Amino acid sequence: MYARRARGVVAALAVLALTTVAAACGGGASGGNASGGAAAGGGPAEVRLGFFPNITHATALVGVEKGLYAKQLGSGTTLKTSTFNAGPAAIEAVFSGAIDATYIGPNPAINAWSKSKGQAIKIVAGAASGGVFLVVKPGINTPEDLKGKKIATPQLGNTQDVALRYWLTEKGIKTDTKGGGEVSIVPQENSQTVQTFATGDIDGAWVPEPFASRLIKESGGKVLVDERDLWPNKQFVITHLIVRQEFAKEHPEAVRKLIEAHVEANAFINSDPAGAAQTANAALQKLTGKPLKPEVLDSAFKNITFTNDPIASSLVGSAEHATKVGLLDPVDLNGIYDLKILNEVLATKGESPISDK
Repeated sequence: MYARRARGVVAALAVLALTTVAAACGGGASGGNASGGAAAGGGPAEVRLGFFPNITHATALVGVEKGLYAKQLGSGTTLKTSTFNAGPAAIEAVFSGAIDATYIGPNPAINAWSKSKGQAIKIVAGAASGGVFLVVKPGINTPEDLKGKKIATPQLGNTQDVALRYWLTEKGIKTDTKGGGEVSIVPQENSQTVQTFATGDIDGAWVPEPFASRLIKESGGKVLVDERDLWPNKQFVITHLIVRQEFAKEHPEAVRKLIEAHVEANAFINSDPAGAAQTANAALQKLTGKPLKPEVLDSAFKNITFTNDPIASSLVGSAEHATKVGLLDPVDLNGIYDLKILNEVLATKGESPISDK
């Protein structure tokens, strides 16, 4: 649950989420708690999947573009997709019943678990590790140089926002949730951050790929922090797949099919990174109207590890960080994972099971 000073922002996210869903790709998601009725075979008539137009969500980009989810779901079930800028908005769409599953970062998933007292969501698979950077103007060389500067994050309380606030706290630098403090943190959409960094309205941003590479390649930014360097073995979950518990109970086979497509998408990415990058770029072009430049695409893909492992230990760390910066009350994460179907799917492919510890 967000701390009191952030709750007003969180409440407003419901409106943002529904607006985002209405403008979503693939015709958007329909509201209500039911998943569009039942198909002739007993499954849902539609499955509503959320993700972000980020390279850290390439599992979803590739899976949708190659038709893997649609293939697994079968002709009796329609896939409806919705895109979001950051996790809190996606979680509000989950809470409202507007989507059934979504790719998302760790902190919004933790907040959803906490806010719903463990009743709303389950993490059912990992998707990606790494691919997040603090990119700054060339004259900024140390944490102290950030004082008096404006640094962007995708949204208050999202994974990058928490990571930046925690890192600054560890460096003894004060911030607040209203943009004050020694460093002004400015939540804004990633596409806007590309523009404001180019015009000099902000001095840096803690952002996922491909936006980090865009700030570097297009506007002369430089990396001050590679978030991989802050985690054991340079591994941390940046994207995983969550499902709405009510949907999972009603349609476990649909969840299995989503996970089968998910595993297939990651297998394709890891077997053919160059081909996967082009596939993801084609999806981004459809979503945003513009493909990534080749040098940005190449840089972004090289900075991310795509994996079915949710790297559970890093989720605990993310929760601790959010608590320390006042955006989360202490929370027991026991039960947040349900990797049973994932491990069954992996077993059919002769792959080792994944731990939720």
